[in-house]
Amino acid sequence: MCMREYPSDRVDMRSDTVTQPTAAMRTVMESAEVGDDVLGDDATVQALQNRLADMLGKEAALFVPSGTMSNAVAIRAHTSPGDEIITETTSHIYQYEGGGYAALSGCSIALVPANRGIMNPDDVAKAIRKAEGSLAHYPDGSLVCVENTANRGGGTCYPQETLDAIAKVAHDNGCAAHIDGARLFNAVIATGVDAARMVRDYDSISICLSKGLGAPVGSVLVGSSEFIARAHRWRKMFGGGMRQAGIIAAGGLFAIENHIERLSEDHARARRLAEAVNAMDGFTVDLDSVQTNMVYVDGDLGAQQIMAGLAEHGVDVLDVGPTAVRAVVHLHITDDDIERTIAAFAAL
Repeated sequence: MCMREYPSDRVDMRSDTVTQPTAAMRTVMESAEVGDDVLGDDATVQALQNRLADMLGKEAALFVPSGTMSNAVAIRAHTSPGDEIITETTSHIYQYEGGGYAALSGCSIALVPANRGIMNPDDVAKAIRKAEGSLAHYPDGSLVCVENTANRGGGTCYPQETLDAIAKVAHDNGCAAHIDGARLFNAVIATGVDAARMVRDYDSISICLSKGLGAPVGSVLVGSSEFIARAHRWRKMFGGGMRQAGIIAAGGLFAIENHIERLSEDHARARRLAEAVNAMDGFTVDLDSVQTNMVYVDGDLGAQQIMAGLAEHGVDVLDVGPTAVRAVVHLHITDDDIERTIAAFAAL
């Protein structure tokens, strides 16, 4: 079920954030019941929060404007200034959130190496430092953050036993455990693991609605009632309180009710693109990393020349290094778009 409902002569695979609301989603948004959410009066926001809390097996949830804010609020609610968070070297929290963990929460960061974005529990354990017993030299490691799927790993999915083991390492060492689940439902569809089971042992989870799910705005932070109460205060302080937000929350509700199962189509199209490009001279794709909707292509031409050449054929991707580009499949990418992209690579 591809839904390319807007006119364009380009194939835009820069990210799955470029999607536009479908006609059906716009209709639901237009008629959404709204109220002042800062005062707790928006029934549509409440419905979205309750729905995602239920889907993930947690007590409560909080609607926020973006995934970056969701992670920032989670970090602030879990930590105290001077603490240290532990996460993977190429994680979104470290690479792409403007140093918010430092500026907004006063935390340092311990970086864990990974294989295709997937951390080993033993490496996580080694990275956790505690002030106690260090003659006050160390910060207190207090939060372990896991990204599933792992963007810079190629869109890879954590094995469930690894997720469980990392959460246990965190809790055994006095840390909370947070999942940056910007694309969690891609992992759910790819692995077949139920969402609630996947996040069972984690204290908080961030879910992005505006990536593969196709909503225009918003993320939801999920956790215990006590945690969400703390998070609510930090959302307010970070400027994330919104008034009649039901209009955009309705898009999120529509997305989780209609766009999760179809993610398998994005995954299949990404695999088709990856295998075809990897078979071409001058290009390499790590096929083992193509587990969801992302394709990282390394090319002899260099990233800038690849991007420019594809753009001349109407295909847009992003550079992710000197020789590598990333293509992300989403609900507006058709089978014909994939074949057009394959032909564009072949023409370079």
